[in-house]
Amino acid sequence: MRPLVVDLDGTLIHTDMLHESALKAFRDTPWIAMLIPVWLLEGKAALKEKLARRNPFNPEILPYNQGLIRWLRKQKKTGRPLVLCTASDRSVADAIASHLGLFDEVMASDGVVNLSGQQKAESLIQRFGKGGYDYAGNSAKDLPVWAGARQAVVVNANRGVTRKAHQCSSVEKVFVHPARGPANWLKMLRAHHWLKNLLLFMPLIAAHELHRSDAIGSLVLAFLAFSLCASSVYILNDLLDLESDRLHPRKRRRPFAAGAIDAWQGVMLVPLLLLASVALASAVGTSFVQWLGVYFIMTCAYSFGLKRLMLVDCLALAMLYTLRIVAGAAASNNELTFWLLAESVFLFLSLAFVKRYAELKLQAGAGEQRAHGRGYVIADAPLIQTLGVTSGYIAVLVLALYFNSDTVIELYRYNEIVWIALPFMLFWISWMWLQANRGQMHDDPLVFAVKDKASLAAGVGFAAVLVLATVGLPW
Repeated sequence: MRPLVVDLDGTLIHTDMLHESALKAFRDTPWIAMLIPVWLLEGKAALKEKLARRNPFNPEILPYNQGLIRWLRKQKKTGRPLVLCTASDRSVADAIASHLGLFDEVMASDGVVNLSGQQKAESLIQRFGKGGYDYAGNSAKDLPVWAGARQAVVVNANRGVTRKAHQCSSVEKVFVHPARGPANWLKMLRAHHWLKNLLLFMPLIAAHELHRSDAIGSLVLAFLAFSLCASSVYILNDLLDLESDRLHPRKRRRPFAAGAIDAWQGVMLVPLLLLASVALASAVGTSFVQWLGVYFIMTCAYSFGLKRLMLVDCLALAMLYTLRIVAGAAASNNELTFWLLAESVFLFLSLAFVKRYAELKLQAGAGEQRAHGRGYVIADAPLIQTLGVTSGYIAVLVLALYFNSDTVIELYRYNEIVWIALPFMLFWISWMWLQANRGQMHDDPLVFAVKDKASLAAGVGFAAVLVLATVGLPW
């Protein structure tokens, strides 16, 4: 039987191993980015070999094309020889072939020859003869390989490539790529996390100055700038955290981890989002631009290392939430008060501990002994719970002390009513930790809160009390 030759990147797996190796190298040793152009001068095959040698990977967690693999297993049962032929480095190809146990032979780049495009076609013709093999590929680079094949198997290709494959070869089978619709892009941007940036409005709300139309306009621009900046960092974080995400029960479905969106698209999008963010921020003011820069630097520090340091990661998350409030004050020209800063630090520290505790709880249920990509072991969960509950109740105490301050007397006509807000805050903190303890908490507590009926009810009750304390009862 004619051998079936199968491509790797974008065909057998929903990703590109060169891109993943480069991202991992950049994460572990950022200065290595300066060496990549130098290595590229030696040829693309040499670059792949150097990156592969420096970045070992786990073949078990890659996003494999399960539909194609099922079909290949059926082909193997019929006695059809299977050959893995890839432009990735041989060490990468051998590891994947060994894991799958499907292939009778492996052909790959060897540090000298980059087995791609015309070079791959010539190597296969030399090995099997023209028309002596069938080939499964996915991109325009595979067109000369299909031209030398007896039959083509088109996998995950766009319409243009599929049409050209039909023109240059007899197509045996077509595997359509799962839809890459707007939902995946919104998920990549984490648009639902933009809700966090409503914290920019907190200084204006706390000062009872919602009537200032100029401040509202500036805050809308600030919200958009922060959202685009945050999305760029989310993308960068996901690109640098592929392995940890793939080992996580829920995060493995993120677009880059699952291979639903190509890594190179994320790399291109990060600077574009940052440029748009800076342009919007410049229209708000210099002070806001500076705080946005602090936020970006701190989020990058979190992505590159702080998230792997136990306790430091939760403190960093609390500071990142608080920075939104500080930046909002800069955008609206409001003065920051001790009460607002103290409340935000303790409240968001509690939520950061909720996030980490929920992750430990989830991975404990999966039989893990430690949190992948984090500095915690599963046994730390009870201590994290204690620290988080304590921080949450300190936030309630700060709120109670604030309600007894002169500021409240000045801002609220019926200041005695504000005390009714405390039970709502006490309930919400307790409720969040109860849900986390039951293993029902989302990866992000604020996202959970805006979807949870009990949390929304507590929020509405809290806000209603403050409104009543400001304007009084309608009768």
